[in-house]
Amino acid sequence: MKKSQLRLIKLVFILLLFTFIFNQKVTAQVVNGSNISGNLEVSAQYYTPDSAIGAPDVPESVLSNGFMNVNFNYQNFTAGIRYESYLNPILGFDKQYTGSGIPFRFASFTNENLKVTAGNFYEQFGNGLIFRSYEERSLGIDNAMDGIYASYKVTNGANFKGFVGRQRSYFEIGPGLVRGIDGDFQLNDMIKAWEAHKLRIGLGGSFVSKYQVDDSQSRILPENVGAGAGRFNLNYGNFAFDGEYAFKANDPNIVNEFIYKNGQTLLLNLAYTKKGLGARVNAKRVDNMAFHSDRNATGNNLNVNYIPAITRQYTYRLATLYPYATQPNGEMGIAGEFFYSFKPNTKLGGEYGTFINVNGSAINDIERVPIANDTLGYTSNFFAIGDTKFYQDFNFEVSKKLNKKNKLILTYLYQLYNKNQIEGKIDDKMVTSHIAVAELIHKINTKKSLRIEAQHLLTEQDHGNWMMGLVEYSISPRWLFTVFDEWNYGNKKAAQRFNYYTFSSTYVKGGSRITLAYARQRAGLLCVGGVCRFVPASNGVTLTITSRF
Repeated sequence: MKKSQLRLIKLVFILLLFTFIFNQKVTAQVVNGSNISGNLEVSAQYYTPDSAIGAPDVPESVLSNGFMNVNFNYQNFTAGIRYESYLNPILGFDKQYTGSGIPFRFASFTNENLKVTAGNFYEQFGNGLIFRSYEERSLGIDNAMDGIYASYKVTNGANFKGFVGRQRSYFEIGPGLVRGIDGDFQLNDMIKAWEAHKLRIGLGGSFVSKYQVDDSQSRILPENVGAGAGRFNLNYGNFAFDGEYAFKANDPNIVNEFIYKNGQTLLLNLAYTKKGLGARVNAKRVDNMAFHSDRNATGNNLNVNYIPAITRQYTYRLATLYPYATQPNGEMGIAGEFFYSFKPNTKLGGEYGTFINVNGSAINDIERVPIANDTLGYTSNFFAIGDTKFYQDFNFEVSKKLNKKNKLILTYLYQLYNKNQIEGKIDDKMVTSHIAVAELIHKINTKKSLRIEAQHLLTEQDHGNWMMGLVEYSISPRWLFTVFDEWNYGNKKAAQRFNYYTFSSTYVKGGSRITLAYARQRAGLLCVGGVCRFVPASNGVTLTITSRF
């Protein structure tokens, strides 16, 4: 037996042992109402060579990511730590994660009006346009703050937050010092005479600054960079309207190629909803808003802010071939959605009713007028739309329960995808694709169900046409079995018409979940909320265990 196979067997044994331990019904109550809680997650992948699909070589054969949170709570006091281990990081995660340690630890005190935290914490101001500290483990993002945080409720409807600290950068701390304050005011809760008013009004404002020493030999760089934001939300009956505007002082950095132009973002959302009917419109403009606590950082490392996507986040496999990633240097777009539920026992609703959803978006570059020999880089008319198209999509979905045991979902999706802009490619054509999806959910009995998907993607660009089929069988509440295959049958290069198949099984008991899968994974972007990471092609076995206690 090969050494790599022995290592895999040992790792599987250790993971199963951890699961057994943490799945036991251990009483976590200590004395006087204190308690200990936490969770564990470990994912290990065993890789086999597959140069045909471009899978990189993995000398270690087995790579793994894992963490465990342990929290202690006693009355108003909470403390916790998180131990993480990447030995070595799974493909697609930055290699700077390599190693083990305790990058997250905190102590917090909370009473009726005050919360104070020392150590690591996550927080977001408004929509995150000037500050968001968060974790998205699937993307390898963790920009946790390390410092002091406090929030205080002044009165009903009036809350303040403030912090000072540095951001996590893998197993280190970034060089920039970040400070911020936020106020949120719900006027109907603050003003007694407005309590019963149908119009609900909320206002808020934030200010964040980052400090970093000017270490340049060729430029004079600002050491303090400030950003401010104001927001509102209005609710009246079935209508909701909210928005936020953010402004950032000149912040020359590697992402904007060290120009000294100010940055700004405007985000607007309008929605109407009532039983069985809804519509929304979202608009966004972004100009030079890459904001890192280290001016030399790129990608998802040391991001101070977060610019949410207004495009729909798709879950069907072929629809995720071309996902949209927010462009912090500049974008301008609009998105809309309409849904309606036809009532049961009507002509269009049938016996069980019919649900339709229509969704679309269009994202372009902003207008840019270059300024020769000027450190500002360019000027831009706030209301002018650039000629370069980044992304467009149109989605139409019909969902209908056919009878007591069967439900059918039919989806059509059109996408226009600027591969050069979004993926940083050179000389790739704009990708235009049409996707059709049919999903059938069959309820066998009260515990067993079957889900079947058939998908087809049609395009003349990139890798050509794709087909995909999926079968998923579940036995509630313990088992889930899934088989699917993506076939790039339309690739212009016959030798690259690969099948990418996956076989997986999941077992759930109590607070534990074990998934074992074999997959031939295609390369591509994995995106959550407009933030993405590249996942390289791979071939092998994955074991994932999660448990809470």
